[in-house]
Amino acid sequence: MWITGFLSLLLVTAAVCCGSRSSARETEADQLITFRKKEDQDSLRGERLSMVETQIKHRGVKDERVLEALRKVPRHEFVPKKQADQAYNDYPLQIGYGQTISQPYIVALMTELLRIGKDDRVLEIGTGSGYQAAVLAELAASVYTIEIVEPLAEEARKTLDRLGYTNITIRTGDGFYGWPEAAPFDGVIVTAAPEKVPQPLLDQLKEGGRLVIPEGRYYQDLVVYEKSGGKTRRREVIPVRFVPMTGKAEEK
Repeated sequence: MWITGFLSLLLVTAAVCCGSRSSARETEADQLITFRKKEDQDSLRGERLSMVETQIKHRGVKDERVLEALRKVPRHEFVPKKQADQAYNDYPLQIGYGQTISQPYIVALMTELLRIGKDDRVLEIGTGSGYQAAVLAELAASVYTIEIVEPLAEEARKTLDRLGYTNITIRTGDGFYGWPEAAPFDGVIVTAAPEKVPQPLLDQLKEGGRLVIPEGRYYQDLVVYEKSGGKTRRREVIPVRFVPMTGKAEEK
C-alpha cells in the first residue's frame, strides 16, 4: 500500500512538473510572439515618424495636430496586406475597384486646409479604405463618410471598428448629395474629383466652414471653398491628380 501510494505521488508530482514546464514554455512562446509583434509595430512606427518628417513637414505642413494624427494612425492597416511594406512611401496605392489611398502628403495637406477644431463635425466624400476618415477622427468630434463602392465601405467599416474608432459613421451611397440629415458641417473633404463642386456639398457647409476638393477632368486643381458672410470664396491651391468622382457627378 505504501509503495503504491508513493508511486502514485511520484506520478502526480511528475505530471504537475511537466504541466508547469509546458505552461512555462507556452508562456515563453506567447511572450516571444508579443515581443515580435511589438518589434514589428515599433519598426512601422519608425517608418511612420519618418514619413511625417520627410514627406510632410519638409513640404510645409505645419499644423501640429495634423502631424500628430498622422504619427498616430497606422496607415499600413488601411492598405492591402501585400502592399503593407509600401504603406509609408511617398505615393498613392491601389486599394481595389479602381480606387486609391492618397499619397500621405496630400492627405496631410487636405486635412490641414480644413482647419478642423476638436468640436467640429466633418463630412468626407469617398471613404476608400478609411485612412483619411481615421485621420479626421483624431481631430474632430464626429466624422460622417460616404463611399459609393459597397465592398470598400464594408471593408473600411471593419478596419475602423477593429482599430477602435467610435466617432466615425459610414454610409454607402452617392456622395454628390452629401448627408443632408447630418448637416450642416464645419468641414467637407472630397477625395475624388468631379468636374465642378457639387452644389449640395456647398449647401451643407456651415457658415465659416471650409470645403476641400479636387476639381477638374483632365487637369485638376485642389480647391478650397470657404463660406463667410453668406458668400462662398474659392481658392486654388496646387495641381493634383485624383480618380474621378462617380455617380451623379459623372452626369454633370
